[in-house]
Amino acid sequence: MDSILVTGNGALSGSIPIAGAKNACLALMPATLLSEEPLTLLNAPRLSDIRTMTQLLQSLGAEVSALQDGKVIAMSGHGVDNPLAHYDIVRKMRASNLVLGPLLARLGEAQVSLPGGCAIGARPMDIHVTALEQLGAVIDLRDGYLHAKAPAGLKGAEITLRFASVGATENTVMAATLAKGTTVLKNAAREPEIVDLVKCLRAMGAQIEGEGTSTIVIDGVDRLHGATHRVVTDRIELGTYMIAPVIAGGEVELLGGEIALVEALCEKLDAAGVAIEQTNAGLKVRRKNGRIQAVDVRTEVFPGFPTDLQAQMMALMCTAEGTCVLEETIFENRFMHAPELMRMGARIEVAGGTAKVTGVERLKGAPVMATDLRASVSLILAGLAAEGETLVNRVYHLDRGYEQVEQKLSAVGARIERVQGQ
Repeated sequence: MDSILVTGNGALSGSIPIAGAKNACLALMPATLLSEEPLTLLNAPRLSDIRTMTQLLQSLGAEVSALQDGKVIAMSGHGVDNPLAHYDIVRKMRASNLVLGPLLARLGEAQVSLPGGCAIGARPMDIHVTALEQLGAVIDLRDGYLHAKAPAGLKGAEITLRFASVGATENTVMAATLAKGTTVLKNAAREPEIVDLVKCLRAMGAQIEGEGTSTIVIDGVDRLHGATHRVVTDRIELGTYMIAPVIAGGEVELLGGEIALVEALCEKLDAAGVAIEQTNAGLKVRRKNGRIQAVDVRTEVFPGFPTDLQAQMMALMCTAEGTCVLEETIFENRFMHAPELMRMGARIEVAGGTAKVTGVERLKGAPVMATDLRASVSLILAGLAAEGETLVNRVYHLDRGYEQVEQKLSAVGARIERVQGQ
C-alpha cells in the first residue's frame, strides 16, 4: 500500500491548476442512464472514484470511454438494460447510489447495493428512498440491496427533504426529469454541484428551474437527448490548495479558482489573517503577515462551511495563534484525523461533535495513518508545516479525490514524494 512522504521545507511559490469537481462529475456520469444519446463531459478529474463509476455504468450496459488522458469522458446510455448495481462495485464508493434514480426513471426498476465509501458516519439512504417513493417507486431492502420498482411509472409530486442532502437532491432531480407531471422539491441542497448537474440536464432537454435555491421545480419530459457539458471547478480541491501556502508560507495562485465557490472558507481565512485575491487566472493566496489567528469553524450545508474542508482547516488551526473550536454537524466520526495530528504534536481535545484546538508554534513530522479521503490530505498539509519528515500511510483514500497531489505540490516547492507499497 502506497504512502506519501512530506518533508517540511518552508514557503511555497507558483501556481496549481484546479481540476474539475469530483462530486459534480460523479453525479453527472449517471445522467447518461437517462438518455439513449451520447453525453460528453469535459474537464473531468482523473481519479479512482471516476474509474469506479465508469465500471459501474459499464456493468449496467452503458458505453463509457476516457479520452484526452482522462479529461474527457464520452458516454452513451443506448445499451442500458441491466438494473443491477452490484455490491462488488458499489461498496467501493458512496456516490454509486446515484444510479438509483436514473435507473428507476429509465428502466422502471433498480436493484442497488447499499453503498460504501469513507468510514465517516452512517450517511443513511432513507432520504433518497422516501423521496423516490413519493414519485411512485416501491422500494424495499433485501439482502443488502435496495429493490426498487415503479409499477405505474414515476409521477411528479411535492417532496420536502427532511435534510438538505446533496445525494438525495441529485437522485430525486434526475428521476423527476422523466416523471409524468411536475415535481416540486423543497429543502433541496444548494451546492454548486447541484447547479452543475441541472445545467447538464437542461442541456439534455430537461425542464428544471430553481437550482441553487432550496426549491427546485422539475417538469417531466418524455425523453432526454445528448449533450456536451464542462464539469465545474472542484471547490474542495480549490479550498485544500488555498490552505497549503497559508500553513507552509509563501504565495500560490490556484488556476481556475473563484471566490464564489468557496465564500465560507474565504471568510474564515480572512478572519485568520489570510490575503485572497481574485485574478484573471484564478485566486492568489498568502498570509497577510506573521502567524495566523485561530478562528472557530462550524460545518453546515452549503453555503455554510463545507464538511469536506473541516479536516484541512483543523490542520491549519494546529499552528494558529490562540485556541479555537471546530464543530462538525454533518457527519459523525469525522474527527478521526485528530489523533494522527496529535502524533505530530498538535494540541486537540475532541468531545463528541466538537474539537478544541490550541495552536502550537511548530508541528513535528511523524508516521501517521490516513482514515478517510479528506483526512489524508489534511495530514499532508500538516506535513508541509512540520519539522522533519511526515509519512502518511494508507493513501489509497487520497487517490479517490485528488489527482496528482505530489506533482501539484512539488511544482510550487513542496518536498513530497510517493513511496510505493510492498
